[in-house]
Amino acid sequence: MVVQLALGRHVAAPWRPVHPEIFPEETMKKSSSFPQHKPSLWRPIALVVALVLLMILARVFNLGNRLGELREWIHSLGIFGPLVYVVIYAAAVVLAIPGSVITVVAGILFGSVLGVAVVSVASTLGASLAFLISRHIAREAVAQRFSSSEKFVHLDELTKKHGAIIVAITRLVPLFPFTLLNYGFGLTQVPFKTYVFWSWLCMLPGTVLFVVGADAVTSGISEGRIPWTLIGILVLTIALITFLVSKAKKKLKEEEKHTANE
Repeated sequence: MVVQLALGRHVAAPWRPVHPEIFPEETMKKSSSFPQHKPSLWRPIALVVALVLLMILARVFNLGNRLGELREWIHSLGIFGPLVYVVIYAAAVVLAIPGSVITVVAGILFGSVLGVAVVSVASTLGASLAFLISRHIAREAVAQRFSSSEKFVHLDELTKKHGAIIVAITRLVPLFPFTLLNYGFGLTQVPFKTYVFWSWLCMLPGTVLFVVGADAVTSGISEGRIPWTLIGILVLTIALITFLVSKAKKKLKEEEKHTANE
């Protein structure tokens, strides 16, 4: 992404198309609702297959002892381990690198409690930096990136009237990839504090799911037993996310109808 220094022209200005052709009236009319995607089974199937392969490899290569030693080394670094992780994670978010793998690594290296804490801080920091870059530094370049997206045009329309709700919903329902959404919100009129708070809060369930899941698998491999406490937390988190996503989708449809009637 090309960074264009346009601070003097765009600081704190509400989002508007940089060029008339970016979001024409025809596009606005076509984007009355988000496309509905049918649920896919390949992700949970891939997850189960990956876990089975991991357990097999753990037996073959004695990964249990090695993972235990790796965790002890990370803990020996003290505060520097989490700090380095936060910097790497935030940089990855700014560079629009998918963070799922890095999130899983936190569960492996730090365990559930510290892992959730460092990922929460790192993901929120990275999302905030991307938002500020989009709003104050690379506004034109980012606007060009989203110029052909009818979905984003509609998202911007909803955000004008329901900023906090839309930030919360889109963190729960993946309408856009996480890294692109951070830049997209920088083009909208959502206040920075509102964006940061609701992003942090609504990213927490997903963070817990990935980190605790990784910790559960790691603990099972290294200790040779099933970590029932972590499994229980994981099941509760999945149930909570399912409930929140269902509510978020329902709320999104209501907001779409409300906006369409105005």
